[in-house]
Amino acid sequence: MRQVSIVGIGQLLVQKIYAQSLRWLGATAVRQAMSDAGVSQVDALFAGNMLSDELQNQKHLAALIADEAGLRGVEALQIRAATATGAAALRMAYLAVASGEADLAVAVGVEKMSEGAATPALAKALDARQEVVSGATLISKNADLMRLYMERYDMPEDGLVNFAVNAHQNALTNPNALFHKKISARDVRQSRHIVPPIRLLDCSPICDGAAAVVLAPRNEARAYTDKPVHILASSVATDRFRIAERPNPLTLEAARLSAQKAFRRANVNVQDISFYEVHDAFSIMACLLLEAVGFAEPGDGWRLAADKKIGLRGQIPIATLGGLKARGHPIGATALYQTAEIVQQLTEQAGKNQVKNAQIGLLQSVGGAAATVLTHVFGV
Repeated sequence: MRQVSIVGIGQLLVQKIYAQSLRWLGATAVRQAMSDAGVSQVDALFAGNMLSDELQNQKHLAALIADEAGLRGVEALQIRAATATGAAALRMAYLAVASGEADLAVAVGVEKMSEGAATPALAKALDARQEVVSGATLISKNADLMRLYMERYDMPEDGLVNFAVNAHQNALTNPNALFHKKISARDVRQSRHIVPPIRLLDCSPICDGAAAVVLAPRNEARAYTDKPVHILASSVATDRFRIAERPNPLTLEAARLSAQKAFRRANVNVQDISFYEVHDAFSIMACLLLEAVGFAEPGDGWRLAADKKIGLRGQIPIATLGGLKARGHPIGATALYQTAEIVQQLTEQAGKNQVKNAQIGLLQSVGGAAATVLTHVFGV
């Protein structure tokens, strides 16, 4: 297997609603990333999208985007892993280059969640026969986790508020972010309940967007860019599909296992991680992931936020350009936005959001109710 590097990135502004089509968004992000890499052709394109067949009545999206981008004749495949779809596209592009099947591959993620009913479509990442039929959604499942966490660890009801506060603070200076509005802990506490105890400001928004990255073999990367970022590891693991059947629902076993795999392959540990782009679709998920990876002991993840240790100058910076919460979470594109942001951090192009002395970046993406978790480690 060859070592793999990122040599180009492309990001569109995340918006509540895009007038342009899904194909236009995806192709535009691809062209941006290819232009950044200085290439006019790639060998393969892997497109991450979760909802196009339901919300846009469009299947076969990868070939459509490739055609729209002028990449006729290339391998083009659509990839899915529920809410971790963008990370799955990145992993497939990584494996294509690492295996030698492709010398240049682009991973693109695109989503238009504004068209149609996104929440019931997202619920299909749960068990259709045993959960969705009783009205379960991803929000309700995360509310169950938050309620259990509060009961088991005696966390106050407002214990997670600083996850949202931190994300919005970091998004203020990210030109691609959906939200450029500072919020306070009081704002979070006073936002309306969606499914108690989860409030509106505990949740990432419904939105549209697209992002892409171009991958090349590491030993050729400097032919495309002066500042390549290397993918040190890529891994994936699964857990029992239904939360109710897990021995300890508050232990995200897939996150722990995939992090362990990735750390071994990258030869790093938690102390080496400069910053963590966490899957903060819900505040409780960010808390549980911090614990699963080893940044906090079980029951103490919320204290990292409460004690303000997750900021840009904190013990473990997270959501450094706004995260899912404030940059936005257009499902299929999310992990590609995060990857582009990791490239910005590791090449010291993050502007006012720059993490000092950033050397190793960690990305985790959660599929469904953490039934699937992908982990990527990046370095320079």
